[in-house]
Amino acid sequence: MHVLLFPGQGSQFKGMGGQLWRDYPQLTQMASDLLGYRIDKLCLEDPDNQLRMTLFTQPALFMVQALHYYRWREKGIAADAVMGHSLGEYSALLAAGCFDVETGLRLVQQRGLLMSQARGGSMAAVLGMSADALRTLLDERGLGQLTLANYNSPTQLVLAGETQLIEAAAHCLSAQGIQCVALNVSGAFHSPHMQAAQRQFEIFLQGFDLNDPLIPVIANATALPYPKGQVGALLAQQITSPVLWVDSVRYVMDQGNFTYTALSAVAEKPCTQALGKFVEEIRTTASTPAAHVDYALPPTDAQRLGSQVFRERHGLDYAYVAGGMFRGISSAALVQRMAHAGMLAYLGTAGMPLEAVEAAVLDVLSTLKPGASWGMNLTPDTTYERGEHRLVQLCLKHGVQRIEVSGFNTITEPLVHYRIAGLQRDAAGNIQCQHRILAKVMSLAVAELFMSPPPVYWVNSLLAKGLITPDQALMAESVPLCDDLCVQANPAGPTLGGSLALIFPSMTRLRSAMINRFNYRETITLGAGGGIGSPEAAASAFLLGAEFVLTGSINQCTVESGATDCVKNLLQHAGLHDIAHAPNSEMLNDRPKLQVLHRSSLFAPRANRLLELFNQLDSLEAIAQPVRTKLERDFFNQTLSDIEAQRLNVLKDKSREREIQHVLTNPKVRMKMVLSAYWHHGLDRAASGLPSDLVNAQVHTSAAIGAFNNHYNQDAGFNWQSRHIDQVAVMLMTEAARQLRETRVFMP
Repeated sequence: MHVLLFPGQGSQFKGMGGQLWRDYPQLTQMASDLLGYRIDKLCLEDPDNQLRMTLFTQPALFMVQALHYYRWREKGIAADAVMGHSLGEYSALLAAGCFDVETGLRLVQQRGLLMSQARGGSMAAVLGMSADALRTLLDERGLGQLTLANYNSPTQLVLAGETQLIEAAAHCLSAQGIQCVALNVSGAFHSPHMQAAQRQFEIFLQGFDLNDPLIPVIANATALPYPKGQVGALLAQQITSPVLWVDSVRYVMDQGNFTYTALSAVAEKPCTQALGKFVEEIRTTASTPAAHVDYALPPTDAQRLGSQVFRERHGLDYAYVAGGMFRGISSAALVQRMAHAGMLAYLGTAGMPLEAVEAAVLDVLSTLKPGASWGMNLTPDTTYERGEHRLVQLCLKHGVQRIEVSGFNTITEPLVHYRIAGLQRDAAGNIQCQHRILAKVMSLAVAELFMSPPPVYWVNSLLAKGLITPDQALMAESVPLCDDLCVQANPAGPTLGGSLALIFPSMTRLRSAMINRFNYRETITLGAGGGIGSPEAAASAFLLGAEFVLTGSINQCTVESGATDCVKNLLQHAGLHDIAHAPNSEMLNDRPKLQVLHRSSLFAPRANRLLELFNQLDSLEAIAQPVRTKLERDFFNQTLSDIEAQRLNVLKDKSREREIQHVLTNPKVRMKMVLSAYWHHGLDRAASGLPSDLVNAQVHTSAAIGAFNNHYNQDAGFNWQSRHIDQVAVMLMTEAARQLRETRVFMP
């Protein structure tokens, strides 16, 4: 395996680049225009002594290495893998095709700016001491807060931390005859001191679409190849993570026949000093294990959150779910992007015609490989006759292997049909389930229904209709209706306003009791949803024992969401208190309330006003004329008589004659039919995409969107055009894992 190596900051010198600047005039001019100064003059002459400054060093080194790589590539030499030391990792990613040179320069320019602004920390190189010995010494002298920031070789390490502690460590080491050299840097790089810079860089990275490497790139933060979809996340993580150079070199050595070329800052010769010496020393001490910092967060920590059972069951990299949002807000594009990133998402089908749902399913299938992890949402849908049956038939027709069910208070025949139709036996006679169900519930009573085997009466009905086999009916006695159950404490839209901290422990006990009662072979995993909009909320859910987290509100405000741009513009500025409660469309006080966006919309107070009228009056005719005029003008934008005629025509088209007679002979029912049209009107206004219609828009959301905005908008105005669904997910999981790690919470 031949590996191309790129050095990091510290390898710069006046005159670097040489003839390369003249050989690549267009790239030289591009870089100079982007940076606002002559990059070639800086590198060749350094007239203002700026080349040593981080703000200038990083873009300069990246450009020289980029030009050197292009010259090296022109010789027709190929590499099997690439790796770079700290800043050099950007050159390695360029060589692997993750971005073009202009994008790389923009990233490095921002990285250099953020790192140059870091204050209050220092770094020092320690020579001639192993990592284990150094860590032991630091702990003994009360200097355990210092970070081992660079593992350059088995006997060259770099410390980072508060300046006072670095000075104390240097004095202690020098007194024992150990060489400790202070580094001329402005901050404690590659340590937790850089968290503010990392957060700002994470936001900056959202504006870029980064490709997966074409050849392996060994990451500084993990000493492993970059996984799929993780370029941005690992680049951000690199700012605070130690540079695991020893482990990185040993990884490629383990692949067999390791050879390398180290590209320096000057094209005429290879770098035979720093990187070469590191590699050769690592070669001669290959049997010595490298030490890792316990609290340093490898990106795999985010992937280890939650349940391994859940991840393996669905073939996921993260225990993270983007829940289905109605009317296609959870779009095909959203589902596809999440599947590519190793996470699970469900198409939002509620309120959509069957033809539109099928088109979305076919869209997903056209871009994802067979067996990819994705699913479809199913709700008690009355949009068309036998809606649940038709949706289940669509799932069976196209081989949809996962459904997410929400809004059910009882078990229906279509749910049972979908579940049992996927049961089969393996060669050993063990039950295998091909159809997975994730149930979103808000109460213990409903949870118990889904954690029980399918009701016998529905099983017998399906068997009598020939829709399942006798053996499938027998197997149904041994499996729960759902595989995964998400406890929704306070979700967007219909909500009971519960507390996750109160209901989740009870749900955990119920789950244990149900598994023991029915002796299930597979466990039912429990997840948490509702209000998951910040790393703190996700971390809290995992602390309660959640085996996965499910998000909703924050997903509406992403590029891939099917929400209109007008709605996304409102959501990206929503605060924690821009959420209101409205009555449900049935106008019954014992039904869950709706959580809706109150910013720029009067839907909630107007819906509450309609509920007051419904409770106070007995008929439409009892509404005073001034009030009726206001309703028709401001609420509905049409007369109540026209609304009545439209709703009756819908019932007529569906041949619901008995329902029509019931409406016409019962003034109160007639009144509810007309006034409840405002809820449909509100959904249509949200979907219209017209700013003038938003005053009556019904946008289901929760305070999670306010928490997300509050967390990520502090520095750089993280607008929705920069929010990609998978990147939002990785950010939440990564920061949640970091918080758990920093508080020393054990993660299995």
